[in-house]
Parts: sequence; structure tokens; C-alpha cells
Amino acid sequence: MKQTSSAAILALGEAMVEFNQCAQDGVHYLQGFGGDTSNFCVAAARQGAATGFVSALGDDRFGCLLRELWQRERVDATWVRTDALAPTGVYFVSHEAAGHRFDYLRAGSAASRYAVSDLPLEAIAAARVVHVSGVSLALSANCCDAMLAAMAHARAHGVRVSFDTNLRLKLWPLARARAVMLEAIRQSDICLPSWDDVTGLTGLAGCDEIVDFLLALGPRVVALKLGEQGAYVATPDERRRVPGYPVKALDATGAGDCFGGAFVARLIAGDDPFAAARYANVAAALSTQGLGAVAPIPRREEVERALAG
Repeated sequence: MKQTSSAAILALGEAMVEFNQCAQDGVHYLQGFGGDTSNFCVAAARQGAATGFVSALGDDRFGCLLRELWQRERVDATWVRTDALAPTGVYFVSHEAAGHRFDYLRAGSAASRYAVSDLPLEAIAAARVVHVSGVSLALSANCCDAMLAAMAHARAHGVRVSFDTNLRLKLWPLARARAVMLEAIRQSDICLPSWDDVTGLTGLAGCDEIVDFLLALGPRVVALKLGEQGAYVATPDERRRVPGYPVKALDATGAGDCFGGAFVARLIAGDDPFAAARYANVAAALSTQGLGAVAPIPRREEVERALAG
């Protein structure tokens, strides 16, 4: 298998096939794609970054659909292995009065069987940024070990590590999530927490308290995602609230992943964190105007038009 890469951004985790309930009748489901780190990769690729994905898929039709997606989106899937003994994960999105409901069929999935021995170490060392999420860590004990090993290997080779908390308590208990995620944040250079995640993980309730806590663990950039309110961005030297971009949202599935992908894509393009967050806020807002996690992710030209307007 090829081990080196031209991918500037390499993400690790689980990609899934999505079935999103059509709001019009509540009976039909639109087939799309999801999986937070795959969404991140597509978002970064649509902003012009060279991206690659590291994972495992089942030898099934859903796995084929995901490979076709990455080929269309120019996401390098060289390091996505096929596991003939396990399925590709699937999830359903229902739209209820209280918000979104997510139901997952992912237990025993191919991605959950990923192990340290599967890691493409040369590709990781050749990237500029390696991206992992809380979901990547929560899939299984062996997958968690693989993700932490990938982060350590990246840092040992001078590669920046990006980490999105994406806390999913259906996957693991809060106490374990807190212990593992705080260790992952210590191994990160770029931390991308969302408000609900990080308040649950830290018990803190103020933006400055939260970013102080996270920066003290080691990251050089924290972009605290605040939904439609934008983001609170901090470095050891400066911090600012970056306003959101107002839109009429239809479906916010994957908006935080879109923010992360756009944010890291703009960082490696040379933006400072505050300019990157302004761009990413617009990209994430635009992504809420259609159904599904991937299909509505805007391309760079759309984001630039909105910024200019």
C-alpha cells in the first residue's frame, strides 16, 4: 500500500452513510453521507485544501458509495482499508420539535475495528495537519489507541494536530470521555470544541474560563464553536469573539464539522486564526441551508461571495 501522501490535511475516524428525514412529509429519507471527520475532510477539500482520509469500510454497497464520494470530492482515500468481516456504519436523522434525533447502526462497524497496526505512519508524518475527533476516540478501545498513537506520531514528526471534541455520550460514559479527551487535547495544537461539549467536559460556564483551561493544556489555538453566535477564538496572546453569519437554517447536521474543515483549511492557507474563523463561520452557516451533513457544504467560491457581500 502507498504510504506517502500529498495530503496537507489527513483526518482519521469513521465515515457513515446517512439517511436524513425529509421535512416535507416525515416519511421519506434522503440518502447522504456523514461521519464527523469525513465531513471535515470534504469541507476542507471544498475550500481548496488537499485532504486524505484514514479509516476502514465494510465490503458492501455503503462502503462503495463512500469511496465514490471521496473520489468526487478529491479526498485521497488511499489509506481507507476494506474489512470484509464488518459492515460500514449507517445512521438516521429525524427532525422533531425538540431538534434533531440521531439513531446509529455502527456497533461492530469496520471503522470500530481499526487498530494501531493499521496506521499509515509515513503518511501521517508527511501531512501538515492530522485531525481527530472525540467520536474517533469513542468507537472502541482499539480505535482509541490508534487515534492517540496517530496524534503522538504526528507531533513527534512536527505535524500539527487538530482535535474536535464532538462528545457523544451514547458511545461512552462521561467520566471516560473526560479523561481520554483531556489527554487528546494535551496532544493537540488546534482545539475545536463546541459549547455543549466543553461545558460538560470541564464543568465551566464562561468563554474565558473555558479557553484559559484549554490553552493551559497545550493547544496554541482554540476555536470555541458557539453555533449561530459564531466562535470565540483564542491564542496564548489574543482572544476575540468572531460573529456568526445570519442565515435561515434548515438543517444544522454537520455544521460544526464544516466549521472545523474550513477553519483548518484557511489556517494552512496562511490566514490568522481570527480571519480563519470569520471564513469558517460563513461556511458553516451556509451549510445549514440544505439537508444532510455533506451535500450543503459550500465551496470556496460561495463562501467568498458571501464574505464579499
